[in-house]
Amino acid sequence: MTNKGATMSEEIKEVVMIGAGPSALTAAIYTTREDIDTTLYEKATIGGLAAITDQIDNYPGFAEGVSGMTLASQLQTQAERFGAHIDFGDITDLKRVDDVVELLVDNKPVRAKAVLIATGSDYKKLGIPGEVEYYGRGVHYCATCDGAFYREKRLVVVGGGNSAVQEAIFLTRYTTHIDLLVRSTLKASDVLQRELQKFVEEGKISVHYGVVPTAIVAEDTKVSRVDGVQNGESVSYETDGIFVFIGLKPNTDFLKESGVELDDVGLVKTDTTLATSVPGVFASGDVRSGATMQIASAVGEGATAALAIREYLETLHRA
Repeated sequence: MTNKGATMSEEIKEVVMIGAGPSALTAAIYTTREDIDTTLYEKATIGGLAAITDQIDNYPGFAEGVSGMTLASQLQTQAERFGAHIDFGDITDLKRVDDVVELLVDNKPVRAKAVLIATGSDYKKLGIPGEVEYYGRGVHYCATCDGAFYREKRLVVVGGGNSAVQEAIFLTRYTTHIDLLVRSTLKASDVLQRELQKFVEEGKISVHYGVVPTAIVAEDTKVSRVDGVQNGESVSYETDGIFVFIGLKPNTDFLKESGVELDDVGLVKTDTTLATSVPGVFASGDVRSGATMQIASAVGEGATAALAIREYLETLHRA
């Protein structure tokens, strides 16, 4: 089968997966075990956000928990053992051209019979002065990646969900004190809130409610404080750095002109087989509308998507 708009010399891949997080890596294990040639394109970190999570305690099969990097590495090794090709590349466009799906990878066209969108989500930003200017130099979104730079330092953590509380607790192994800024109320699980309370009682973490950060201020190019508003009053917190955990934004900007249907927040809509509105294009994991945003379910969806992709390819071969 060839693309009418392509020359005979242009390769058409069997399956391309966008992203190389747990969902895509699992899907690749399934497709490659059935000798379906599979290429994954990742623009950031293999393993996605899971890879930069310090400890994962709710993934089945690891009674004592597992580090995110270890889990990601094992999934990558397993997928590559069966023949998956993992390449780094930024995909900026996707469209259906005749009977194949065409992607723009680092400004070069790549064609595939089937595509899995498994791009996950990225950290939301505060959108305040100083955040962009001092990114990586006092402003961070990954405690596992950057926490060790703040040994014996004071930190601000922003957020009130599971990630914010979990990462604040993790950062206590390095810092002298953490100010946790919560916009409204804590939304973390009861288990995490009980654990947080222990660190509050020990004086390692102070929780400040009703705080909206307004600026990140630096002196001599080093972050020195976070300004904000609390109940209509100006407040400031001295700090050597700020870690932001205020939720996730789906990585779907490249789909705006693709014809792939998105929901109100930008997540990919699928049917029960994880097929999208574009023939030959599927989605799984945290990028999918209705996903539970858990690693275990993302892995399960990857397996489901792989089986659906196999069935789709079989229908093409029978045509």
